[in-house]
Amino acid sequence: MTSLGFEKSLYILPFDHRGSFQTQMFGWKGTVTPEQTARIASTKRVIYDGFKAAIAAGVPKDKAGILVDEQFGAAILRDAAMEGYSTSCPAEKSGQNEFDFEHGQDFATHIEAFRPTFCKVLVRYNPEDDETLNQRQAARLQRLSDYLHGSSQSMFMFELLVPPLKAQLERVREDRGAYDRELRPQLMVQAIEQLQNAQVEPDVWKIEGLDHTEDCIKVVAAARRGERAKVGCIILGRGEDDLKVRTWLMTAAAVPGFVGFAVGRTVFWEPLIEFLKAKITREEAVAAIAGRYRSFVEIFQDKASTASLTIVAGSK
Repeated sequence: MTSLGFEKSLYILPFDHRGSFQTQMFGWKGTVTPEQTARIASTKRVIYDGFKAAIAAGVPKDKAGILVDEQFGAAILRDAAMEGYSTSCPAEKSGQNEFDFEHGQDFATHIEAFRPTFCKVLVRYNPEDDETLNQRQAARLQRLSDYLHGSSQSMFMFELLVPPLKAQLERVREDRGAYDRELRPQLMVQAIEQLQNAQVEPDVWKIEGLDHTEDCIKVVAAARRGERAKVGCIILGRGEDDLKVRTWLMTAAAVPGFVGFAVGRTVFWEPLIEFLKAKITREEAVAAIAGRYRSFVEIFQDKASTASLTIVAGSK
């Protein structure tokens, strides 16, 4: 596993949402028509233009990246690759509780059609869940892991979500905030270790936000255990409000091993809704997305830089 991992800074603007765009943003049900597909694609182009505007305004191009889907973002993926941006593309079916491939047995063909910097999967995995379910997911994920580390030039990005089980919520009196603070961090560590033991080997773990530095340290230790010293972690926004995301970014940025973030809906959702309702212009939406994304980059960079200086000073 000498080549496993990714240690560089990575600030991703993810907009690979499919089902949520169709149902929540536009209110469409069922299979999308070609006209609806084009509408969603053009809306995602607003986000991409915001990303490019942020780079023009100072976000480091070599640290920035996009995560967008093939269904609505194929043209964006091709353009971003030609422009030299880091690209990520999902391999999972959208909105599924159990991981499976979007394109079934043909997943490799679709990865190689775009050759993204990262092939990303979103997986809901609770280590205390049904053992057969977890093993079934792990087997599919091992197949993808083996492929990416063997036959593909794309790296492996794993977005780990640990939804609470009924019994776990009962332990914290149905308090989701308490679950996030008290139970989820250790469950994430256990999930990472179980998946590693099943030979699922991401280069980057995409992690739900953590409130405490100690929990970030434990997650990094799990991600980097054994011969995985170069594996990186990035924090995700989970659609939370601006203040919560800022708190998560600052907490993660202070911990070596957290190399960046992937924050999407908190950046683009409100400006897009305002644009679609004709309350702001397209140019204003692009500027708002660029500004939000850039502000999160600055928060992470500033905190990481301060933490690095503190570590260096403390080692003298």
